[in-house]
Amino acid sequence: MENNSQEKMVSGTAWLSGANIVSRLLGAVYIIPWYAWMAPHSAEANALFSMGYNIYAFFILLSTVGIPAAISKEISRYHALDDEETANRLLRQVLLFMLLIGVVAAIVMYVFSPAMSYASGGGANLIPVMRSLSLSILFIPVVATIRGYFQGLNQMKAFAVSQIYEQIVRIIWMLTAVFMIMKVSSGYKDWVSAVTQSTTAAFIGVIASLIALVYYLVKEKRLFKIFDFTPGKTKISTGRLLKQTLITSIPFLVTGSAIQLFKLVDQMTFVNLMLKFTTYSQTQLNVFFAYFAANVDKITMIVIAIALTLGDVGLPLITAAYTKRKRKEMAGLVAYNFQLFAAFMIPAVIGMALLAKPLYTVFYGVPDSMQLNLFVLYIFQSIILTLPILIWIYMQAMQNSRSAMKYFLISFVAKLLLQVPSLYLFHVYGPFVSSSLALLLGTLVSIRRIRQISGYNPKNVWHKTLGILLITGVMGISVIVMNLILSLFLKSTGMITSFINVLISGGLGIYVYLFLSAKLGLLEKILGAQGTSIRRRLHI
Repeated sequence: MENNSQEKMVSGTAWLSGANIVSRLLGAVYIIPWYAWMAPHSAEANALFSMGYNIYAFFILLSTVGIPAAISKEISRYHALDDEETANRLLRQVLLFMLLIGVVAAIVMYVFSPAMSYASGGGANLIPVMRSLSLSILFIPVVATIRGYFQGLNQMKAFAVSQIYEQIVRIIWMLTAVFMIMKVSSGYKDWVSAVTQSTTAAFIGVIASLIALVYYLVKEKRLFKIFDFTPGKTKISTGRLLKQTLITSIPFLVTGSAIQLFKLVDQMTFVNLMLKFTTYSQTQLNVFFAYFAANVDKITMIVIAIALTLGDVGLPLITAAYTKRKRKEMAGLVAYNFQLFAAFMIPAVIGMALLAKPLYTVFYGVPDSMQLNLFVLYIFQSIILTLPILIWIYMQAMQNSRSAMKYFLISFVAKLLLQVPSLYLFHVYGPFVSSSLALLLGTLVSIRRIRQISGYNPKNVWHKTLGILLITGVMGISVIVMNLILSLFLKSTGMITSFINVLISGGLGIYVYLFLSAKLGLLEKILGAQGTSIRRRLHI
């Protein structure tokens, strides 16, 4: 049974990781033409876009109130109890509730956009950007709830496809609008309007995602089941059922908001405090904000999003094992999640760091020393940014929500206490310092607690992690050597030559990592049948 759960985890991870790779790559690649067309206001436009999206992402968290993860957990639990009817009744009630929440949240965001814009340092230019994003909030809670339903059923294909459709439609709208405003129009090259249309694209993408999800509900013959009012086995009132789910959702809301809350602390303090601590102008500080918050984010969030899919996939499986009181299987799943995390994050982070300069050049042009240093630092921060969040998700799957919330609050309070002195001492590097120290503290206390409550064997995790580190070391050497060889023929001073460098050096690194993993048996130990399939395709 444990092997079956691990196979489900690999399959679900493959679907969500694939969707995240595609959607995040699209979300990163679009920046190349977008950034070029926004010239000479590229950095300012990216800062404005990022400021709007940071607040928008926080409103998404508030409007979904942790329901997607909670619904996933509850759907998984009721299906484990063989009570599909109660699971469907729960979904009906939550959908109605979330529709109401979406309307209220959209109105609040629209009305308070001016106050939040000035508090962020974006001024009047940020107001139309935020108001355009408020449209998306209307439907995001419903979309997120349906995704949580599919996640609870461990049917990740619908979840994944809806993400890809959302991103494709969003980017088509965005690039078309920006090109028309900045390049085709002869007298209306308003970069603020171009940014506003870029954020309006989020609403169009959400509608596309909703259509895709409804299609899968119909295709899987679940739409009519959801609205089948057959009584369930669990005797619980509708109000109590919804209340129970909302109580479950609160810890998911709190811990799931970690990344966004840390970003908002940076956004609300960086420009305002740096104006007092330094002699930089507001325009210069907005450009610096773009360097560490907007430019870096577009690339590093690719690996962060993929790593966090382990939490999405592991949640219903660990919940099911806990509900059925299969402690050994639960401990195995937690250890397996850590192994998958290490197998992906360690080589991804090292590879990106080694290719930082050409990778950054592909998207934003040749970086100066500050841009490059920030990029490398935030690449490494990806590990300690995602690991505690995954642990908090697993804690909640095992009914330890209070522990998850406590350790999150420790990290967040540490961030608040460190923010001002970090900005004063380290200026543009201050947000990195405060976040890294706070998250490291959260990681250390959380790892200790998850070991206690899950009973997983850390020796197995460390053993495989050591193997991953050794293989990554060899991979890193191959990337460095190839990068040096290519530098003799290709100067990474342009987008095309840098892209070729990343493609060849990065491609070699991936092959070396997979080759050594297969030869040493690590690939199949971690991925099982999927690892065997990869090995055969690579003829290893």
